[in-house]
Amino acid sequence: MVALDAVPHIRRGVKCTYDQIRESHVVLFPEGVLVLNETAASVVALCDGVRSVGEIALSLGDVYAGVEPEDIAGLVARLVERRVVDVDG
Repeated sequence: MVALDAVPHIRRGVKCTYDQIRESHVVLFPEGVLVLNETAASVVALCDGVRSVGEIALSLGDVYAGVEPEDIAGLVARLVERRVVDVDG
């Protein structure tokens, strides 16, 4: 699990884009392609190296109902495992 005060950022060589064919947000990285749902795409977009996981959860809470900081931390942890993001802290 990633700490709520950890600050995630997109890894070098990773590109976030919208795939017109799949009609979905995707993350392109050297090991492959990760298709994201709308919420996950919002999390990735906020992994800017400035906001903490807790701050990302607060921001998403303004847009989506039922956002739990622990869920965001879990998603960021999975993104770290997939080598899409790194965390500081």
